[in-house]
Amino acid sequence: MIEQMTKYSFILLNQEQEGFMERIREFGVIDVTRSVKPVDEKSAEMLSRSDARKKALTVLSNVDFSKDGDSEKIMKSSLEHKEKVQNPVEAVFEAQAKLEALKGELQSARKDYAERLPWGNFDKKKIQTLSEQGLFLHFYKVTKKQFDPKWKEKFALQIIAESSTDIRFVTVTQSADYIFPINECPAPGESADVTAEKIETLKKETIRAKGRLQFLKSYKSQIEQSLSRSLSDLDFYLANACCPTAAENHISVVTGFAPTKDETRLCSEFDKMDVFYIKEAAVKQDNPPIKLKNNKYTKMFSVLTDMYGLPDYDEFDPTPFLSIFFLMFFGICLGDAGYGLLLVVIGFMLRKVKSFSSMAPLVSTLGIATFFIGIVLHTFFGMDLYTATWVPEWLKKCMISGKIFGYDAQMISSIFIGIFHLSLAIITKSVYATKQKGFANSLGTWGWTLLIVGSVIVGGLSLLGVMSSSVTKIVIITIGGISAIGIFLLNDMHRNPLANIGVGLWDTYNTATGLLGDTLSYLRLYALGLAGGMLGNAFNQLAKMLLGDGSGAGAWIGFILILLLGHTLNLAMSCLGAFVHPLRLNFLEFFKNSGYNGQGRGYMPLHKVQQDTIQ
Repeated sequence: MIEQMTKYSFILLNQEQEGFMERIREFGVIDVTRSVKPVDEKSAEMLSRSDARKKALTVLSNVDFSKDGDSEKIMKSSLEHKEKVQNPVEAVFEAQAKLEALKGELQSARKDYAERLPWGNFDKKKIQTLSEQGLFLHFYKVTKKQFDPKWKEKFALQIIAESSTDIRFVTVTQSADYIFPINECPAPGESADVTAEKIETLKKETIRAKGRLQFLKSYKSQIEQSLSRSLSDLDFYLANACCPTAAENHISVVTGFAPTKDETRLCSEFDKMDVFYIKEAAVKQDNPPIKLKNNKYTKMFSVLTDMYGLPDYDEFDPTPFLSIFFLMFFGICLGDAGYGLLLVVIGFMLRKVKSFSSMAPLVSTLGIATFFIGIVLHTFFGMDLYTATWVPEWLKKCMISGKIFGYDAQMISSIFIGIFHLSLAIITKSVYATKQKGFANSLGTWGWTLLIVGSVIVGGLSLLGVMSSSVTKIVIITIGGISAIGIFLLNDMHRNPLANIGVGLWDTYNTATGLLGDTLSYLRLYALGLAGGMLGNAFNQLAKMLLGDGSGAGAWIGFILILLLGHTLNLAMSCLGAFVHPLRLNFLEFFKNSGYNGQGRGYMPLHKVQQDTIQ
């Protein structure tokens, strides 16, 4: 199946390109195309506005106070804001700037409080009064090892605070200048209780600022819509305007496609990078790259899809069909159980050859299919198993033999397989026509499907005796009448009915002549299998003739050489035919009748290549 893609449109200044593309390579999942547009005054202004909106969204995306210790107070504060904000982007920046300033002030106040707390609470005016009266306070902070108890005897000293590591004290002198063994420390600017009050005030203001941001978060969707419009307008302007270069600068428009399953992870990374981008589901008109998603079995056959061409974005992935019908057709064309066993062995041997190891599973799978189909076609190294006496009867019942309608059963089986293959192609075409154009616009296609597939089913039931000839006639006439309406009258609802009839007649001619030739093309399945079996049997007969009665070593050597060389040559030629002709039946007959186009481009994401370290 085709993986769904998401389209990302990035708008970058030329100086941002290198770093951005390097990050894109690290993700390893984005297929990108680039174009360069000149920047003029208008586009620069549009880019600036988009930049502001993008940054505002980044701020609001990071607003989450659910784990804040004051979360309830913040929510209550946010509910107090009921005014209508005229410019949400500017309001976000103002609220963020105020909150950052308050955080800085609060951090500084807490640092001051931690420093002032040991000095305790005091009246700054009283200290000033003492200075005016000629009594001066000097503040000191020393470690316990530095503190000398004799200082108490020499100076008017009072210990204010003592911890496990240091001692804070003051001295009182009648002169501002005096000599003390250690240097003073700065006097506390404020009392501890004053600083504590300041911290509480800042906390309340911080809560109000956070509440403001929480309130502005309700404008996030409005800003997102505004950003999308501005980026879309910028993209449209750059696509249509031929503007002169300004400031020797350019804008790079980078379009990238990545699987939708990676959308959440990529958007998270883009938001961290703070780049302009528009995200939208990819559509066919965007020409997104094609990445096929297949299981381990069908993935082996994706190389065949690549040989023809990847599907368009709105087409179907033909790989599952190829994995069934190419496998079946290959087995029928090769048609020898013995050769199938040899292919299985060759497949296991190829696993050890590095350059062919990727093809080994496919070769082995083709060999297994050839073995079982070879049993059904009763051929083993050119021998007819159906006539062999040593083959059990229950196994012979699984083999195709005899006549059907007077013709070889294997030949008729090839025709039946072709009819089924083509019918499936026609049904597939109708299903995807409906998906792409709608049911009303695909009535002509459904008319052909009803006529062809319906006739095949009715004809089969009639041949099996399930339906009588009279009932078959009535059903065929009914199917033909309904189909004719779609084919000749409703093949295009918007076209003149007479034109529809003309187109219907032309389609009838092409279908009648083409479909018969396509069906007969499946006779090659029978012919190639028969030719390979007959040639293998011919080598067996030559070897048997040379062996004679088995007397003499030379006869046995010749017998073995003819078998080895003959069957090796037959295997090589049969494998070539078994590869080319089934490929043709799928690429021409099936793809043509299914409406498969195969013009998609491959998914080639940017990624880093690991380089070996040179010792």
